[in-house]
Amino acid sequence: MAVRRRLSLEMTSTSVMRAWILLTALLIATAALADPVRVFVGVPPLQTFVEGVGGRHVEVYSLVQPGQSPHAYEPTPRQVAALTSADLYVGIGLPFEAGQLPRIRAADPGLRVLDAREGIDLRRLEVHDHGETGEGGAHDHGHPADPEAAARAEGFEMDPHVWTSPPLGKHIARAIRDALAEIDPANAAAYEANYDRFSAGLDRLDREIRAALDPLTRRRFMVYHPAWGYFADTYGLVQIPIEKAGKEPGPRSLAALVDQARREGVKVIFVQPQLSSKAAEQVAAAIGGRVVVIDPLAADYEASLRRAAREIAEAADQ
Repeated sequence: MAVRRRLSLEMTSTSVMRAWILLTALLIATAALADPVRVFVGVPPLQTFVEGVGGRHVEVYSLVQPGQSPHAYEPTPRQVAALTSADLYVGIGLPFEAGQLPRIRAADPGLRVLDAREGIDLRRLEVHDHGETGEGGAHDHGHPADPEAAARAEGFEMDPHVWTSPPLGKHIARAIRDALAEIDPANAAAYEANYDRFSAGLDRLDREIRAALDPLTRRRFMVYHPAWGYFADTYGLVQIPIEKAGKEPGPRSLAALVDQARREGVKVIFVQPQLSSKAAEQVAAAIGGRVVVIDPLAADYEASLRRAAREIAEAADQ
């Protein structure tokens, strides 16, 4: 009788253990099959960041598509409607976000909005000054309580292109990790592991760029639109913009830019595929330089930054 009772208890214990294992496996499978976190971003590079940190647990959409200029972009009614079903929006300070996001949040109070620039010391977009400042543009050296409002009052715009600096990219990725973990705590460990891998990739990219650019003595390059300011600041470079407040330079400004480029040994001019290259080609022809089409908005973020570093380094050797 005692033997039968012991066997019965052992069978009961085994059954409980099997049920527990089955329940654990079921919970893991359920978590894996759960709906992904729906995330919208402003531009394709941020989509790359969210996918890198979120992995299979996120579904990411970029409002601005390849070939579109974010500075002239307005979301379509369909995109605005889709945003109301999103869990997270990752913003970067684009002009359309200031007008649209308050309305979207009013329609969907549950939408989490992450400003990827939060905690970053923002810079102002340069305007060409014909070399009069010695730095190729205007920078924000102060720290007003509302730097964007202060910049607008002075006729400037804060630079939203923070992702062009790999160290700042780590800051953005960290903020995305924390936001996803808050929305979806069941997968927080996965977001942490994905962030670690993504962050390590940014560290490698940073080392590669520094190795290419640190030896240079010529540290100035020209751009049509000043989208490479954070990249330049990170690596001790200066970008000289051709456009001013989004407008083509007139004949006098163009002549001054040519003089500045010759004076400072500029041999490469970056243009974006979304914008006109006419003025850049005129300057390049006058100085014997090259126009390089390179997209800071490319989804292949690392390839874009590597190419920018390579082109600057090659131009400095000419």
